[in-house]
Order: sequence, then structure tokens, then C-alpha cells
Amino acid sequence: MNILIADSGATKCEWCLLREGRKKTIYTQGISPYFLDAGEIGEVLASELMPALKKARIDQVHYYGTGCKEPKNRRIVESALRSRFPDAAIAVTHDLMGAALALCGNSGGVCCILGTGSNSCFFDGRRIGRNSPGLGYILGDEGSGAYLGKKVIQYYLYNTFDEELRYKFDAKYATTGKEILDNVYKRPLANRYLASFTLFLAENRGHYMIENIIEDGLNDFFFSHLCKYRESWKFPLHFVGSVAHGFRDVVKELCGVYEFELGKILKKPMDGLITYHS
Repeated sequence: MNILIADSGATKCEWCLLREGRKKTIYTQGISPYFLDAGEIGEVLASELMPALKKARIDQVHYYGTGCKEPKNRRIVESALRSRFPDAAIAVTHDLMGAALALCGNSGGVCCILGTGSNSCFFDGRRIGRNSPGLGYILGDEGSGAYLGKKVIQYYLYNTFDEELRYKFDAKYATTGKEILDNVYKRPLANRYLASFTLFLAENRGHYMIENIIEDGLNDFFFSHLCKYRESWKFPLHFVGSVAHGFRDVVKELCGVYEFELGKILKKPMDGLITYHS
């Protein structure tokens, strides 16, 4: 049986073809039913995905994507997939469910996404029972790359960094305060711009200011969201995303502080989805 799995954000979609015990990874542009209709999604599939599949017969398509919590959006994506894979069994759902299945499989657990943004939910092994509401990168997204990157910018622009860190920041980014503020307030995708500064944190681990930013930012996620689930003390906590994986030592430490049971930490959902669908 040939199985095609998709994990899609708004800018990038990762596909994995499972065939006869082998896997093939393909990347296309992101698919968001908020911005693309069924015809436009079909064009993306035709030009970027289908040539890489090389006419492989597809029996099942499991699609997990941004915006697909809404029934109308699910129908848009399913229609586009049906046009390209008319004989396949197709299942379309949202990215949080993809993360839950990747992390928990058929077991219960609290699932956390810490990437450019942040999200969390309790998954009972079949469905998402509760979801702590997110407020986006301006008011919320605690523990995310955008949240941590915002702290880096604050430390830099407020002259909180010591001489060593300020020198390293200037050498790496060669930017100005005006340019930073323009990127945040006047240009699109400010959340991704902010999240890009988490690399500065990763490259300067060990400095007390860097450790404070990481620990405080992740603790805000634990306090504001994970402590709101009574299940956090009854089920394992699982994490997925570049921030969770990159700072997994801090995640592990905080689980100990709050007396939570730490489960899996994955860099990306596809790692777990391959196991689940295999």
C-alpha cells in the first residue's frame, strides 16, 4: 500500500510517500485554504508534487494542515486532493491533530507545539478534548520562537545586553534599530522575523542573559498554558517544534520543576506521523 502524508503550514508543506517500507520526502510551497482556493491548490500539486511522485499509485492520503479545523477549508483542500488522487482514500484535518497523533499515537497526553508560534491541547487518544486558547504572537504565543525572539530584540534595543553579547549581535546581524522596527511594524510576516533571532540564543548558550531569556520564555508557556490543564499532572507532556527540540534541556528541567511527566520531544510532526501511519 502506498501512503502519502502531508504536514502543511502557510509557507511550506512537507510530504512523505511511504511505499514498500521506503520513504520519500518532498517539499512544496505551503497550502493555506485561507489564501488559496481548490483550483489554486490543485495547481500547486500539479506543478510541485506530482512530478516528484513520478506517477506512483497512491492508496491513501493523510493531510494535516493549517486552517483545516474549519469544515469549509477542509472541503477546499479535500477537493484539490481529490482532483489529483481520484482513487485514493483521503483524510484532511488540522495541524494540531497532526501534532497530537505524531506525539501520542492512540494514547492520551498533553501535546505542545513550540515552533515559530505555540499551541497546546489535551488529546485523549481519539480526539482533542481541550485546547488552551492562543492569542497570536502580539499578545501571546508564549514560549514560541517569535516570543523568544522578541525578548532578544528587547534586550538589544534597551541596551540590556552586556558588551560581549551586544558585540556578537552587531557582528551577526549588522542591522539598526530603525531597520528592526520597520521589520516588526511595517513589513509582513513579523512573527517569522522575530523567530529568526532564536538562532542567536542557540549560538550563545551558557551566557546568563541568554539562559534567562530561554528559561523565562518557556516558563511563561508552562505557567500560562500547561498549568491550566488538570491532565498535565495525570498524563505525559509531549512537545514538537524547533524551539522545543532546540531547547529540550530547558523543557526537561521545567517539567521537573512543575512535577510533570515528560514524554516525547520531536523536531517536526512528520517524524511521528510516519511512525503512526506505518
